Amino acid sequence: MTRDNTAVLLIDHQVGLFTGVRDIGVGELKHNVVGLAKAAQALGLPVIAVTTARDSMWGPTIPELRAALGDVDILDRSTVNAWDEPRFVYKVKAAGRDHLIIAGLSFEVCASLPAISAREEGYQPIIALDACGTFSAYKHEAGLARLTALGIEVSDYATLMVEIMADNADAKALAVYAALDMPFATLMGQVAEGFAR
Repeated sequence: MTRDNTAVLLIDHQVGLFTGVRDIGVGELKHNVVGLAKAAQALGLPVIAVTTARDSMWGPTIPELRAALGDVDILDRSTVNAWDEPRFVYKVKAAGRDHLIIAGLSFEVCASLPAISAREEGYQPIIALDACGTFSAYKHEAGLARLTALGIEVSDYATLMVEIMADNADAKALAVYAALDMPFATLMGQVAEGFAR
């Protein structure tokens, strides 16, 4: 994955779906998906966001993510699998990237099904697991088992962004670490700053 070949897909991080999340703390999940969005933007990656049944069932995107996305248009659809929505696929194709970092609620449906479909069309998807959530530990385990069987890679939001950044001497490194909002990294930055004086 590089800045030139990767896009980030954020699928269904909606208020109504967050109320059912049971496999990760809601505060941690919000922190992670917002960190993913901000770091992706710091790196200049295209971010494509989508909701499902926003006005009739699952409500709007969580406010923290909506604020982090700024003027990014969030497409709404009715299909279960976002990849079945032609407008969404058009946006992905228009980004011109063949590596896709995907996060969604619920993990085993909203993140996994588009990953499976995208791979069938030649994309290289990877799921940012800790920027996803689902409704029970069993659904989480079943989703992981399915992805493992299908050979679809899973990682975490921070590792993916740091892998793309590639070099701590990069001019954007501090912005990326700030976006990821990892308290230990902030502390180490403060320590380094103290030694520089």
